[in-house]
Amino acid sequence: MGKTVRILRRSVYTFLQKYQSYTTTVAILALPYAALVLLSESAIPSSALLQGIHNRLQSLFDATGFPRSSDFFAILNIKLSQTIATSYLIFPFIFTFFLFTKAFVIHALSNHKAVSQTPFAFFNSLFGPLLYTQLCNMILMISANATCFCILFFTFNCADGLGLVNLKTLLVFSATGAVLYSIVLANSLIICNLAFIVSGMENSSGYIAILKACVLIRGRTATALSLALPVNLALAAIEALFQYRIVRALHLSESPFSSIVFEGIFIAYLYAILLVLDTVIGCIFYKSCKSTTSSIEFEAEQIYQIEFEGKDANVISKWKTLETLP
Repeated sequence: MGKTVRILRRSVYTFLQKYQSYTTTVAILALPYAALVLLSESAIPSSALLQGIHNRLQSLFDATGFPRSSDFFAILNIKLSQTIATSYLIFPFIFTFFLFTKAFVIHALSNHKAVSQTPFAFFNSLFGPLLYTQLCNMILMISANATCFCILFFTFNCADGLGLVNLKTLLVFSATGAVLYSIVLANSLIICNLAFIVSGMENSSGYIAILKACVLIRGRTATALSLALPVNLALAAIEALFQYRIVRALHLSESPFSSIVFEGIFIAYLYAILLVLDTVIGCIFYKSCKSTTSSIEFEAEQIYQIEFEGKDANVISKWKTLETLP
């Protein structure tokens, strides 16, 4: 917990050091993406797109034998439908404004300052790897969800074939499935976020960045999860604030339309600032992982060198002793 607090304090300090840059250029880049996310989440519950995706997923769940009476699968269907519908609507903004925001923040905190500042060189050196990594991250998330569904499918069907499915066992299986799915999804998300940072910092991309992120996060999963929790809670709070202040005001017509628009832009701006801060936290966490890994490797190298020199000294002393013998 102490390491998490130190990383958060250092991230806030780094953010405040370049406050003007982050709150103007970078936040304005993230503002269209943030506004579209908030608007899409407000419009999706009443859209035909969500209903169509929900019906398709329900048909898939019924075909695989998942019980309709389980609250876990009902909630999972709703959340997956909302996630797919939101991703479909904001898909173009993910590969433009979102990636540009990530690229600018990572470039500002990168140790490699020799990168050319021309737009074309910047695009080739940083935006390209981030784009490829984003595609691989999406494949990883789809694979993680598919793996969880396969495990749940075999578990429920084997239990049904053995006649073990009743109200109590269904509750136990649903709770276990919820825990398993949450663990897999949380680990996949933190690996994807760290892969973004690795891709920008080390000029690697795609599955190579994901593999490096898996190596870096080994033994530090709890720290990564505790760093992601406050940011995600803050983002969820801003989404709830948007629903209460903007969507509710539009439905009830309590305030003038112009004031609602300005307040909505301000809430979207806060959401964009949090996205920038989340990237800063990721960069600081990456540097912390690299410094710890480098110190461990240095200590291991020193121990190996001392042991090697000790063995070499013993061999030399034994050789000199043999030479003195008659």
